[in-house]
Amino acid sequence: MVRTIVKIENLVKRYGSLVALDHLNLEVKEGEILGLLGPNGSGKTTALNCLLALLKYDKGTITVFNKEMHPTSYALKREIGVVPQNIAVFEKMTVQENIDYFCGLYVTDKQRRRALTEEALTFAGLTEYRKMLPKKLSGGLLRRLNIACGIVHQPKLILMDEPTVAVDPQSRNRILEGILELNRKGSTIIYTSHYMEEVEQICTRIVIMDHGRSIASGTTEELKRMIRTAETIRIEGIALQESQLQHIRELPHVFEAEYDQSQCLLTVKCTSAEHNLVRLLNYLQEQQVAFHQVYSQLPTLNDVFLEITGKELRD
Repeated sequence: MVRTIVKIENLVKRYGSLVALDHLNLEVKEGEILGLLGPNGSGKTTALNCLLALLKYDKGTITVFNKEMHPTSYALKREIGVVPQNIAVFEKMTVQENIDYFCGLYVTDKQRRRALTEEALTFAGLTEYRKMLPKKLSGGLLRRLNIACGIVHQPKLILMDEPTVAVDPQSRNRILEGILELNRKGSTIIYTSHYMEEVEQICTRIVIMDHGRSIASGTTEELKRMIRTAETIRIEGIALQESQLQHIRELPHVFEAEYDQSQCLLTVKCTSAEHNLVRLLNYLQEQQVAFHQVYSQLPTLNDVFLEITGKELRD
């Protein structure tokens, strides 16, 4: 039986009249890479700070490794690694000195610490930069240093808050591959990001938050089945009359059709059914409507988020 690593029950956090967390319930199972999604202000960072006992909360319970988390739960905190969104390293220390310092917060044995520091340098691909100061690193390398400092003590639970913000594609791929490797080695990971392609690529389960609550949970495919949109069809270079647009809206399984006259772009959303595209193209052929390009897309996480919350994922 897979054990529960993190369990949050009925968590409430208020800032005056603002309710940041509204009876939040969340479970993380051993071995998961849990994607925690939500627009800015949804409560993700507040939930993580409460989980780490960095914030006091008004109501609820938080257990980690089946033990209740408190500010003085130092034994539990030794099993947790944190990779914050903001870079948290010392500018006057070299790459190696930074990693060694953060390792020393958890590991007192010097020989063990040296070995772990070397492993983290290799893991993050920073061995050739070990003597450099952070200010000399590129943005991608600096992010990798941030991660190395957070995971050097080989924690069982890792919290990653948007670790790939503003990095180049090569560094992003290196970071994502590293996260999967950490998971294969036994770490359970909570991962927040606004890059939905990353979440689809690495996360085994996803929780969507809004207004301080968990409003949807499941695998990527399970979430997609929760929404009405099963297919989105976009047609470029098309000129439509209002009457034709209305007829398209009345086609079977079409529940939304929008036409951008300035861009000559038709966007049609359909429920799950066979031959949605064929029906639409047949109608356009009957009407002798010309067009340039046709795209048919299955639902994305962005579609899921928009339909469930009515908000853009990158708010």
